[in-house]
Amino acid sequence: MIFLGLFTAFSISAHGQEKKESVGDKIEKTAKKVGDKTAEVAVKGTSKISDKVWKGKMAPDGTDVYINNKNQKYYVNKTGKKVYLKASQIKDRPEDKK
Repeated sequence: MIFLGLFTAFSISAHGQEKKESVGDKIEKTAKKVGDKTAEVAVKGTSKISDKVWKGKMAPDGTDVYINNKNQKYYVNKTGKKVYLKASQIKDRPEDKK
């Protein structure tokens, strides 16, 4: 009987400590996702205009590889930052079979 009482008290106190995500936290996460996507699109847009896209090659994550005027190769990650690549990180893009 004592064991049952202790088990019930423990389960009630453990259940009361669950943390629920507030509306402010959800808004903050959503705003961060939107900001990251906006930055990614903006940087990719300027890269396509100012730098060359290396045809037939892809970055480790499968995105386009860009070459700037200093012959540096890079790709744009999900947060909109340029990540410069070593030659060993650049992969051949598989050809589309139609």
